Amino acid sequence: MSKKVLIIGAGGVGNVVVKKCAMNPDVFSEVVLASRTKRKCDAIAEECAKIGLPTKVQTAQVDADNVPELVTLINEVKPFMVINVALPYQDLTIMDACLETGVHYMDTANYEPKDVAKFEYSWQWAYQERFKEAGLMALLGCGFDPGVTQVYTAYANKHHFDEMHYLDIIDCNAGDHGKAFATNFNPEINIREITQKGKYWENGEWVEIEAMSIHKPIDYPGIGPKESYVLYHEELESLVKNFPTLKRARFWMTFGQQYITHLNVLENVGMTSIKPIKFQGMDIVPLEFLKAVLPEPGTLGENYSGETSIGCQIKGIKDGVDKTYYVWNNCKHQDCWKEVQAQGVSYTTGVPAMIGAMMMITGEWMKPGVWNCEEMNPDPFMAMLNVHGLPWNEIVDGTLPHEY
Repeated sequence: MSKKVLIIGAGGVGNVVVKKCAMNPDVFSEVVLASRTKRKCDAIAEECAKIGLPTKVQTAQVDADNVPELVTLINEVKPFMVINVALPYQDLTIMDACLETGVHYMDTANYEPKDVAKFEYSWQWAYQERFKEAGLMALLGCGFDPGVTQVYTAYANKHHFDEMHYLDIIDCNAGDHGKAFATNFNPEINIREITQKGKYWENGEWVEIEAMSIHKPIDYPGIGPKESYVLYHEELESLVKNFPTLKRARFWMTFGQQYITHLNVLENVGMTSIKPIKFQGMDIVPLEFLKAVLPEPGTLGENYSGETSIGCQIKGIKDGVDKTYYVWNNCKHQDCWKEVQAQGVSYTTGVPAMIGAMMMITGEWMKPGVWNCEEMNPDPFMAMLNVHGLPWNEIVDGTLPHEY
């Protein structure tokens, strides 16, 4: 049986989620898109109608920071679930509203407080008993990374290993959008993420490093070697918890030298700060001002060329013998634009969000409580990736480009 969904957030990812849901009326009977700025929702709905998607998209206005507003909207819409693709600062208010109205919840990025450049799952994991007692499910971080990378790891654990020992998540964007400096998703979130200290898991503890201080070229399929940097990324927190045999877990992401140079200059002059400053008698946050002058990520797609490559490289043991496994997806920006008028980074986040909602609606992933993607059965999700635009590849017992 198909179900109604309420999608909150009309940015680049929201655009993809709406269109992919509207393409699948056998699962999504009705789609309602809400955002603080209703005209953004209306523009996406008009595009859906223009390209002839079978499920009609309705729109609404809501302030996702305001629980009573959210409750009112959810009670009016009466959805099966809320798909949260708004800002990570708003995760908890939307979760509160879902509990109050009795609907299921899903997001693509974990909560972080607006006034501290820090993200961790503790705030959302604390909702476990409340969701379980209410008979509701909350699925956390169902984008690509986090999201698909955790499903990949769970799939590897289920089908290829008795014990996983080393995990490297590698994320490359080899696309070219023609801009001197732009971020591929929300600039505020993106810059906060990469300017804070890095961190990785090794021998039962977190090792903290200076931002961008560990890097090396990694050879990506179909792309070639790209300089890749160790960052802290949220899925590491849940993966080392749920797969305790991991001796080391790291996350790598590529950045071009031009991007690094711009970022260093902006950081050196204080433009990446989240501490308010006085400007013409008003308090402004430099990073919020920077976000306002940078290109909106949703506008980058039309002239974007090149591709992304994101995957998991794992070493462990099967039947007492060392084994390696590499699973990945490559996604072309130009193909994403043709299908849903989006760039590849939005696409690789939005498609898994739709699939996660599909898993919950069909009952493949339906379990009261608060869960991360790797705690669910990976097989049906992996099958849907191949159907809905993110086909995956694998190499068993190949050479991995990392020292162990």
